[in-house]
Amino acid sequence: MKLTTRRIAFAGILAALYTVVTLIELLIYPELPYAAVQFRIAEALAVLCCFTPAAIPGMVIGCVVSNFFSPVGAWDIVIGSFATLLASVVTWFMSRSLRTMEHSTSKAAKDKKLSLRKLLVVLLVPLPTILFNAFIVGAEITLVYPAEGEAFWTAYGANALSVGLGEAAVLYVLGVPLLIWLLKDKSLFRLMRSF
Repeated sequence: MKLTTRRIAFAGILAALYTVVTLIELLIYPELPYAAVQFRIAEALAVLCCFTPAAIPGMVIGCVVSNFFSPVGAWDIVIGSFATLLASVVTWFMSRSLRTMEHSTSKAAKDKKLSLRKLLVVLLVPLPTILFNAFIVGAEITLVYPAEGEAFWTAYGANALSVGLGEAAVLYVLGVPLLIWLLKDKSLFRLMRSF
């Protein structure tokens, strides 16, 4: 990735937006962004990683700063941010076909095959974020808050499932509509690809 002023600015704006959204959520309902069932609304921004590699440092820095407020502290700063890094990188690489789809103004060019392919890719974009956070943050919660009398793998499975469900809810309720909106608007699509 070529480092340009535009990309640095985009990453900074995204990091700030991620942090502000998480802090507002933290003020309104303190347990929501850091609980076992995490509904961190800022995670909906993860879909932006499919447009530009500049979103990767933006998501990671936003996650690092937001995790300074986590009750888990350093664990969440390191492990949670690592999960975000992996998810962002995988999202960028797996979304290549979405970025290369051309926006055509003719209705004839928008055939069902292209529409179904685009829909499939759009529905798959949130998966890296859901899975990496479920498995990695689920393990973090299990290690930091060991369940007494419960086997490690049982507790880990429950934590991974709850984190994954929270991530899926945020990404499919907020992230996918954001992604679809950006894909439908030609000027926003071109703007996102320009970073």
